[in-house]
Amino acid sequence: MQDFENIQSLWQSHSVELKISSGEMLDQAKKEVNAIRTKSLLNIGGMLLSFIAISAALIYFEFDAWTTNLGIGIIVLAVAIYTFLLYREHRLISRNDFTEHPGAFLAKLHEYQLSRFNLYNKLYWFYVAAISIGFVLFFFETLHNLGLWTQLSILIFTVLWMVFCATILRRAFMKKEKERIDLLIEKFERISAQFQEQA
Repeated sequence: MQDFENIQSLWQSHSVELKISSGEMLDQAKKEVNAIRTKSLLNIGGMLLSFIAISAALIYFEFDAWTTNLGIGIIVLAVAIYTFLLYREHRLISRNDFTEHPGAFLAKLHEYQLSRFNLYNKLYWFYVAAISIGFVLFFFETLHNLGLWTQLSILIFTVLWMVFCATILRRAFMKKEKERIDLLIEKFERISAQFQEQA
């Protein structure tokens, strides 16, 4: 036990201060911001493709039941609203040049973090509810022509998939996103502090 305490006291007395220059930290932050911007653009692109594909189904296919058209219309509207919200978030982190104004960018980053939290906590449930209602209305006509076991399998799979996305996937994504943005905010706070010290 004495040896352990000696090692621990030696370790504590031998602390190494890691100094990273503001330029190196800014380069790291620049890579992370570009990665977030790229991911944001890919999300928006995916949602736009979904919007176009679902809208094309509404325009080019003829359905007998009005519920099918209403269901697809609700899904298209939900995807359009969510895409707009993603675009609005993207503008928060893409409008400012963080190399010139790290303080202003830090404020926008805090706003982006809060917006992401709202998107994945409050607005996500609106999106899931709208998509679910749209699918229920869509399934009235579509599932009518299929056998009972096929209908049940499709309905069970759809419900399980939505529950999986709303719980496990959403939580994992939120945790990863929060850690990433928290780290980026911490870096920009350090950069701002170093710029203030140099001034």
